[in-house]
Amino acid sequence: MQSIRNKGLMALISALLCVSLAFVFVVNRAAAHKVSHDAETLQAFTDAFMEQVILGDNLFHGAPMDGINMSNTGMACAMCHPFSSDVHPHEYPKFQEQMSEFATLRDMINWCIEKPNEGEKIDPDGEAMKALEAYIYWSNRGSVLDPGRH
Repeated sequence: MQSIRNKGLMALISALLCVSLAFVFVVNRAAAHKVSHDAETLQAFTDAFMEQVILGDNLFHGAPMDGINMSNTGMACAMCHPFSSDVHPHEYPKFQEQMSEFATLRDMINWCIEKPNEGEKIDPDGEAMKALEAYIYWSNRGSVLDPGRH
C-alpha cells in the first residue's frame, strides 16, 4: 500500500514539476520581446529598417533592381499611388475586389505588378517585396484605419 501511495505522490510531483517548467518557459518567452534595448541596438534596428525603406522607395518610384521586372508598361507604383498614401497597408488582409478574393498586402502588390504594369510577379518572401512593404508601411505611419472604405 505504501509503495502505491509513493508512486502516486511521485507522479503528482512529476506532473507539477512539468507544469511549473512549462509555465516558466511561457512567461520567459512572453517577456522576451519586452526587453529594453540600448540606444546603439535601437539605432542598428532603425538603420537596417531605413535601408529597406530606401530600397522600397526606389522600387516604388520605378528604379530597376537586378532580376526584377516590375513593369513592361513604363509605369511605376507611384504613378497610381503618388505618396503610397492610398495603399492603406493597415487594412490588409482583406477581401480585395479587383482580385475577387481574400488578399494580403503582398498579394495586392503582385496583382498590381502583374495586371496594370504587366510585369513579372516578385517573390513574396524576397528582398524586393520586403523592401516595398517596408516603404509602404513607413510612408503610412499615422494613417487612420478606415475599414470598409471604398
